[in-house]
Amino acid sequence: MTPLDKPLKRELAVGDVVYTLTIDPDGLKLTEKGRRKGVELAWKDIVSGDAGLAAALQASVGGQ
Repeated sequence: MTPLDKPLKRELAVGDVVYTLTIDPDGLKLTEKGRRKGVELAWKDIVSGDAGLAAALQASVGGQ
């Protein structure tokens, strides 16, 4: 396997909205294209099963 040692960015469309997905050694981040703020999930939260809780907490604090 190739280690993930630097950010990997990909563009994807969900409906009519275009997003940028960034995967890096710390986790992943999904942002609307042209924006800076988005949803971030750490790998440790995903592995531990706390990803849903972490995303909900971030959304409530971030006002999204």
